[in-house]
Amino acid sequence: MDDAAAIASDKAHREGHEGLPEIGARLDRLSASRTVWMILLLMSFGGFFDAYTLYAGGTIAPRLVKAHILKETTKNFFSLDGYAGFTSATFMGLLFASSCCGVLADKFGRRAIFTTGLLWFGLSGFMMSFQSTAIGVNFWRFMLAIGTGVEVITIDSYLSEMVPKGARGRAFAINNAIHSTGQPVAAMAAFFLVPYTLLGFDGWRWVVALGALAAIVVWPLQMLIPESPRWLAAHGRLPEADKTVSDLEARVERETGKPLKPPEPVTHRPPHTKGRYSQIFSKEYRGRTLMLTLFHIFQAVGLFGFINWMPTFLVHQGVSITKSIGYTFGMAIVVPLGPLVCSLFADRIERKWQMVGAALMIATAFLVFAFARSPLIIVPMGAVELLSAAILSYSFHAYQSELFPTRIRTQAIGFVYSWSRVSATLSAFLTAWVLRAYGVPAVFLIFMGSMIMVALCVGIMGPMTKNRSLETLSP
Repeated sequence: MDDAAAIASDKAHREGHEGLPEIGARLDRLSASRTVWMILLLMSFGGFFDAYTLYAGGTIAPRLVKAHILKETTKNFFSLDGYAGFTSATFMGLLFASSCCGVLADKFGRRAIFTTGLLWFGLSGFMMSFQSTAIGVNFWRFMLAIGTGVEVITIDSYLSEMVPKGARGRAFAINNAIHSTGQPVAAMAAFFLVPYTLLGFDGWRWVVALGALAAIVVWPLQMLIPESPRWLAAHGRLPEADKTVSDLEARVERETGKPLKPPEPVTHRPPHTKGRYSQIFSKEYRGRTLMLTLFHIFQAVGLFGFINWMPTFLVHQGVSITKSIGYTFGMAIVVPLGPLVCSLFADRIERKWQMVGAALMIATAFLVFAFARSPLIIVPMGAVELLSAAILSYSFHAYQSELFPTRIRTQAIGFVYSWSRVSATLSAFLTAWVLRAYGVPAVFLIFMGSMIMVALCVGIMGPMTKNRSLETLSP
């Protein structure tokens, strides 16, 4: 009986794998209608909480220091009671999610894992808001980051698999615009709440708790999203994949009022093989893996360093906590505009060159920051940096999801993305040490160098992906 079941399972897997190109071609012919954008909207809420989490950490940090829960800088390089330890707890949680949880989404499905991740995030946030020690805050920050880290890598896989190839860039741009609203929302919440005590609770606790509550409210809505048909086909569940795509096709035709164009003929079939972690390092994909690994190591130093340390930099230069949060809010309010503007040309310009251009703009902004003192320079250049960072962020999320096949997509995204978590964790301690020893200008010069390396890695090693189906781009 076991042998018969194994044979039947292998047959179903083979048939599903062989049918994957047709499923992909049918999805690629869908118009970007209301149904497609509604799925995108519901998925994007998960990314919103990732941005809110990362940015809220920077905005509440000065208050945690003032409350003597954390220390701004510490004598020991790896002390966990300082702000560097708090930042590292965040990125250690994101690292664990990226490196260890991607296999779950490839094995159990995209939908099941990203809904679980969102609920985990909400519950952990509530627990963190009641902590009063560095150990307690850092532990629940770590747990919270696991939830949002799972969300991010799974959303990337899901969007790339569900959105037609001609709208993939635009979809990631809009997703990132919604994602990016987490930054100004976190800054605004901090601006109005952090300086005060409400109902006996410090303002920073309200900032964390409100993000957790919003995640729990959104969670039932994400349960309405269908499973990825590409994932279903790749796992031998071709009838379910066909049913899901047929339902989407019918809904799109009703909404557009016209029949869909025929799917493009399948000219290439991927080899029949089950997804294994080792395939990330196979001959076909090791070059892409190396390029994205280097990209994430360097981008995390500059991007995450700026996001997490900016209010502290301002305080270090004599700006009050309230004014530093206000300046940060002024910078962050422009962030969602970057991806929205990019949605106008996201699928017209090659993805890798958008990434290179954005990285060079960020490097230029960091050079100005290194020597700026006036708010008339700090706020506009901060806005330029965050605007360019939003462009780079949407581009690389789309790009990395295109470069690996469905059977290992989330594992591969998790592996390369985990290097940004390692880099951000270690660079937090490096930033604290450089800030203490050499001051703010030296930190920004390090950030600038990291973004130049980003531009070089992608520009030299990155493949072209514009308007190519996932099955031909990553068989």
